[in-house]
Amino acid sequence: MRAYFGRRYMLSASHRLHADSLSPEDNLKTYGKCNNPHGHGHNYVVEVMVTGDVRPETGMVVDMAKLDQAVRELVLDRFDHANLNLDELFVNRVPTTENLCKALFALLQHRIPTGRLQMVRVEETENNFFECADAN
Repeated sequence: MRAYFGRRYMLSASHRLHADSLSPEDNLKTYGKCNNPHGHGHNYVVEVMVTGDVRPETGMVVDMAKLDQAVRELVLDRFDHANLNLDELFVNRVPTTENLCKALFALLQHRIPTGRLQMVRVEETENNFFECADAN
């Protein structure tokens, strides 16, 4: 039987939504106030869902401490209190929360200690959230 384990993390980061391929007018029309030249920030909630069999020796899908370590090293240490626009992952990509979610999934996908990364969910505001999930 497949089981799921979810864990929630928080990080604060800033970004400016701006595409170099668009004119200043089109950027403003597309991104509105999120195109502010000075940027803006969010207190993101990041949820990580791991799936797999419950391991008989531990009774768990994944070792929470090892999962926390992977998320801390790959996500929190890198993005917490950072300007996303300055990160190498967003040099040629607009740092929308959709793209942040995709990037977090890719960073974590091969570092899950046991089980398989099922889903990453990033909550940007109380009204906006984004999910990336394993297609399997």
